[in-house]
Amino acid sequence: MSDDNDKMVRETVRAKKWPAMEARGVEEQDIALLQTRYTSLEAIKAAGTEGLVDLGFEEAKAAEILAKVRSSPGKGKTAAKKAEEVQIERMELVEDKHHVYTETEQELVSIADGKGVEIPLKVIVDIASRIEGKEVSSEDKQKLIEVAGRMCAAHKMDSHESAGVMAAHSIGEPGTQMNMRTFHFSGVANVLTTQGLPRLIEIVDARRIPSTPSMDIPLKGLAAEDENVAKKVAFEIETTALIDIADVETDDSNLCLRIIPSMRKMEARNITMDDIVERLNRIKALRGLIHATDFDIVVQSDESSFKKLQSLYDAVRNAKVKGIDGITRAVLTKDKGAWRIVTEGSNLKEVLKVEGVNVEKTRTNSVLEIADVLGIEAARNAIINEAFGTLSEAGLNVDIRHIMLVADLMTNDGYVKAIGRHGISGKKSSVLARAAFEITAPHLLHAAMNGEVDHLKGVAENIIVGQPVTVGTGAVNLVYTPKKKGDEE
Repeated sequence: MSDDNDKMVRETVRAKKWPAMEARGVEEQDIALLQTRYTSLEAIKAAGTEGLVDLGFEEAKAAEILAKVRSSPGKGKTAAKKAEEVQIERMELVEDKHHVYTETEQELVSIADGKGVEIPLKVIVDIASRIEGKEVSSEDKQKLIEVAGRMCAAHKMDSHESAGVMAAHSIGEPGTQMNMRTFHFSGVANVLTTQGLPRLIEIVDARRIPSTPSMDIPLKGLAAEDENVAKKVAFEIETTALIDIADVETDDSNLCLRIIPSMRKMEARNITMDDIVERLNRIKALRGLIHATDFDIVVQSDESSFKKLQSLYDAVRNAKVKGIDGITRAVLTKDKGAWRIVTEGSNLKEVLKVEGVNVEKTRTNSVLEIADVLGIEAARNAIINEAFGTLSEAGLNVDIRHIMLVADLMTNDGYVKAIGRHGISGKKSSVLARAAFEITAPHLLHAAMNGEVDHLKGVAENIIVGQPVTVGTGAVNLVYTPKKKGDEE
């Protein structure tokens, strides 16, 4: 279906749901258009491809929808996912092993090597940046390395330590204290994003679409300095409907629509009359009905029907003229002397193509969108930044290593998994651990029918059966063999 039809049914999408169609993988905007004529799956099957084309779908799209309607629930999404996976190209691993050491860093590295101190390079770089340009004796540098080595060793996890339990407690306990639901983007009025506990739940649930999707888009070059250029970039990103730049009048006597564009609004958004005519002609329902003059555009109905006129009005009013799908608003704000754009809605892939956008620093709060566009490593970093930022906004101090452990667990398979029964918790090898989390009876029944065996290696399952958990001192066995009389020393 065309972009214009997508825009045409946007308001209807929010009004109704059709679970049977959603389960078959049919997109929301397509469902909304189907609801204008059909009320059941059987009716859609009976209409066939011709009926859907007559409704406004392209022939290929109509055939695709019919295939999904005739399939069993869930198969449409699975097939679409497989097709998407096939198109993903294998990416090469790029490693930067050429860190350029400063003179101070080289000295600290040689001291660490000479004393046999194992210390991360980042710690050495941080120490070097602190003492750069200051008079620090060689003995003091040796002491710094020794103390840093002892501190790094002290902060390492002991063998068999319950890292997962500690991380869960360290995040879960402060999470109960968060109650702030939304906050304003700094310096931007009326652009709200979900924060607090609801946002933390969104992140660990790995939801495809956040409740308030948003993007932070820094600009570069002339766009970052000149407000007028920045506005043009914002208009390129923000979706512009016909109703935003023109008035649409209905002529009942002649059964036609009269579109009267606002030249001032069109000039501000860099849109011409030819652009409007071209976009309207892409809508199948309007093709061949448009007559343009120098000052207005007339859409003449080809049927003597007020119902037809109303359908033309709906198609014209919500027709998309310019912008990126999914971006409903784009607000300009100035930060540290440079202009940036904050949006309602997110479409990372298309925004990165816009000229004037600082691609390297553009961010979205949709983790799964980052995974699709930039890869799993970027998604891992996004989970860490979003979760840490959410907790920090609420004034809670959580060690970032706990959040890093959660992010690693969610992304270690190469795709983003939720922490729940449809993700990590629901795919544990232990039957009792799955049953303890949710839907106890079905898990136990399924395990009994399939003859599953629980080896009691985790925490939850050992607590259930009342024996020591296999972490800490419970992970090792001490055996004492007393000496018998007559044994040699």
